[in-house]
Amino acid sequence: MENYIVSARKYRPDTFETVVSQKSLTTTLKNAIHSGKLAHAYLFCGPRGVGKTTCARIFAKTINCTNPTENGEPCNQCESCQSFNQQRSYSIYELDAASNNSVEDIRSLNEQVRIPPQVGKYKVYIIDEVHMLSQAAFNAFLKTLEEPPAHAIFILATTEKHKIIPTILSRCQIYDFSRIEAGDIIAHLQGIANKERINCEYEALRIIAQKSDGCMRDALSLFDQMASFTQGDLTYTKVIDSLNVLDYEYYFRLTDFIIEKKASKCLLLFNEILNKGFEGNIFIEGAASHFRDLLVNSDQATAELFEGSSELRNRYIEQAKRCTPKMLFKAIRLCSDCSLNYRTSRNKRLHVELALIELSQMSDNDGEESRGRRPKILKPLFNTAEQSAQRVQSATPIADTTASKAAPIATSITREPSPTPTVQQQTAPPSVQAPAQPVIEGRPEGLRTRNEGGGTLGRMFQRSRTNIGNQPQQEEIQQPTVVEIQKPIVADVVTVKSFEITDASLGQAWTSYALRLPENERALADRMKIIVPKKESDTTFIICVDNPMAAELFSKEEENICEGMSRSLGGTKMKMRIVINKVVVERHTSDKSKQFAMLIEKNPLIEKLHKELNLEIAR
Repeated sequence: MENYIVSARKYRPDTFETVVSQKSLTTTLKNAIHSGKLAHAYLFCGPRGVGKTTCARIFAKTINCTNPTENGEPCNQCESCQSFNQQRSYSIYELDAASNNSVEDIRSLNEQVRIPPQVGKYKVYIIDEVHMLSQAAFNAFLKTLEEPPAHAIFILATTEKHKIIPTILSRCQIYDFSRIEAGDIIAHLQGIANKERINCEYEALRIIAQKSDGCMRDALSLFDQMASFTQGDLTYTKVIDSLNVLDYEYYFRLTDFIIEKKASKCLLLFNEILNKGFEGNIFIEGAASHFRDLLVNSDQATAELFEGSSELRNRYIEQAKRCTPKMLFKAIRLCSDCSLNYRTSRNKRLHVELALIELSQMSDNDGEESRGRRPKILKPLFNTAEQSAQRVQSATPIADTTASKAAPIATSITREPSPTPTVQQQTAPPSVQAPAQPVIEGRPEGLRTRNEGGGTLGRMFQRSRTNIGNQPQQEEIQQPTVVEIQKPIVADVVTVKSFEITDASLGQAWTSYALRLPENERALADRMKIIVPKKESDTTFIICVDNPMAAELFSKEEENICEGMSRSLGGTKMKMRIVINKVVVERHTSDKSKQFAMLIEKNPLIEKLHKELNLEIAR
């Protein structure tokens, strides 16, 4: 049985042409080799697994190749290339700075640099993870890096460029490697699968590329893992089961429930996902990605941003037609906020469930002030539409009956400030239909009043009911008695005193409005808290500000402030007059005498101290 070699080593690029997704960098290096304009120090930086060390090795092999090709690639036939491929070259050194980061290691390197190469024109030193060098090692390396021998070239590689001191950065040509796109990873994995005769689905490779997050080495490791798990048959179902990835079918179902406003279905779906062993943050982050894919597929111009097969894209387009861009944007904001606060939440399941309830109650009419964060009022969650309709239908006759019974009271009793009532008795004309029951003082029989049983008006109601009760019923119907009160008794008159606006009530209304301001208007609220409004007239109040900028701010918000204060002022909407304080205190004057005068103004004891001690003002 021959030794097994992982794909990351077996299919490691050995030419610039085989490097994946770094076309601009490899072209630059090839042009530099072709023109002979080689720098003495290079710095390759970028995320892990994107080809930094691989490009450094190819570059080192190419510049020592005795017969390079026309397009700047190594021939892999000469002695220099053969010795490098067989790992016996004495012209190319690789140093791991993570384990050789002391001053002694760098001093040993400086001594080796002086020796010229035995084969080839250059001695190349590849220092990986160079950011791990100590501060003393960096300082010991500076002089050699700045002025190395003509045959020495340094290639530094790091994933954390910000940890390298600026003096090292200024001595190197810097090449920034980017993350590898998912499409390039899928194409590279497909080529390896064809060589290894592994059957794989496109969606399975897409999940591997998505999981690797732009790192080719991670993608190749996952590919080997999945090939071993599936025995050479990579399907979408097997890959998501093994990599603990949520199937997009869950998110399509979740979106359908959100569109149909079914909060209970969303909660049950989340419970099903938890029972499969997934964490809540994985679910909510996947939901945000799903809504993002729906948003980009809702427009033809952005549909190319979706990374997936054509069949899956068509499915996203179909569901995106049922959603509005505003709804999708709000959904992304809600999922993003839930994901950010997930780790700090004590009850993580409840935190996600609240987000799902808010998602199921989103509406395009929520208003811009909500900004997609949460609905103002939560609607009933688990009641069906039929139950809600029955409640409304059963509640309607009661409301109508109450309104019809209360109507005669409102129309028959009029209140005027007078001490004596005038009672007038009259008989209804024949053309007017007699009422079904006698009307006593503008109300039907059977209704009780607040003052019934006590007070002058209550006793009058009681006497009227007693007199009517002694008469025959037939006589009541034929000749109804209508008692009309034109001027009610003083005891039942409610005098409403007009709201009096004072400096105290004005200040209270001002502070109350400042406290009601939302978080995004904190600057205005803080300014309002240090300003005391003064009443100028019954319709105007004055505020005093320190500068024109503050005056402009309050001028823009005048309408909202006055409208908000009217709630605390009995409905009175006053006008605001803004005054800029003309008194400017000279705080940073260079005149010593003026500074001394300002100190005396603040504390008169300083002048007394000045006289008693016979002090002089410094010049």
